[in-house]
Amino acid sequence: MRNPLSDTVVNIKPSGIRKFFDIASERKDVISLGVGEPDFDTPWHIRDEGIWSLEKGRTFYTSNSGLMELRTEICNYLRRRVNVSYEPDKEVLITVGGSEAIDIGLRAMINPGEEVLIPQPSYVSYEPCAVLCGAKPVIIELKNENEFRLTKEELLSAITDKTKLLILPFPNNPTGAIMERHELEEIAKICIEKDIFVMSDEIYSELTYGREHVSIASIEGMKERTILINGFSKAYAMTGWRLGYAAGPEKIIDQMRKIHQFAIMCAPTTSQYAAVEALRNGDNDVAQMRESYDQRRRFLMNAFKEMNLPCFEPYGAFYVFPCIKEFNMSSEDFAFSLLDAENLAVVPGSAFGDSGEGFIRISYAYSLDKLKIAMERLSEYVNKLRKKA
Repeated sequence: MRNPLSDTVVNIKPSGIRKFFDIASERKDVISLGVGEPDFDTPWHIRDEGIWSLEKGRTFYTSNSGLMELRTEICNYLRRRVNVSYEPDKEVLITVGGSEAIDIGLRAMINPGEEVLIPQPSYVSYEPCAVLCGAKPVIIELKNENEFRLTKEELLSAITDKTKLLILPFPNNPTGAIMERHELEEIAKICIEKDIFVMSDEIYSELTYGREHVSIASIEGMKERTILINGFSKAYAMTGWRLGYAAGPEKIIDQMRKIHQFAIMCAPTTSQYAAVEALRNGDNDVAQMRESYDQRRRFLMNAFKEMNLPCFEPYGAFYVFPCIKEFNMSSEDFAFSLLDAENLAVVPGSAFGDSGEGFIRISYAYSLDKLKIAMERLSEYVNKLRKKA
């Protein structure tokens, strides 16, 4: 009998996050700080709009591109929040989460053998999606001393004559790192000079603290070479609604729509109506959640300072990325040992690429009460390791 499986798929490693938390989920009394999901319920007025759409019988397919009403609101949002103007009928596509937009964007743009630059540590889907479309992933290892920001030197050193696309994952999962305007301007200059396209994953754009989010698409000369990815999961606590979008040049969106048409048809109709309400009336909800996340972020940074655990201050997303190199353990060994000793689950930094080795990811999308208990457990564990040394 022939092998029924694709060699490409078989050779892709499963998510290191899932592997770890499948084990953690089977243990009792575990405090888990691993899942990147808001602990808030979707705001009631957004849920209510979804319910109302069902009651009104709005249960049919939308167009492949998504509701025009939603695409128009997305364009209004991007104009006022990141100062970029898009045409809703030509330059926006509604997808099943930002993850689908990443996948079909890569498939629409990349020919086999072309190179995709992926800064790491970063979201676990970029590299496998690049492999699945026949690209050669080229990893740019970001550095702790640069607060895990992409520098122009790192970018230049990775570019070859086969480079087609740079994935720009900021604000960053897992590090919480951001890129500021002057840094993005340097990256943009290189992309224009070298004729490189950008996929800018801005799913955490609303979650920045004391810093304003800047989209590289807003920099002169970059809108026409950037696919902007965003969605509703993180900012509006709508993970289960599975709704995202891509905005970019018409010729790219046209080809993404073609793949979306054959693979998905359209994003969930109920979710789209709820998302219209989120964009129109959700700013206060986002602000309240962001304030709560910032309080938790500052609590964790102070806790790390008290236990003398090095961690640069992140200004985006809802993650911190403390360094555990002093303990001479791999990040995976540290995470499993911490789970065994203290019933506390965190994610090994290596799950996000080799450059994440020596770090752990802690999500603060959890209540302050839970974080306080978790930090007591982490402090206890760290002190035990230091006494053994």
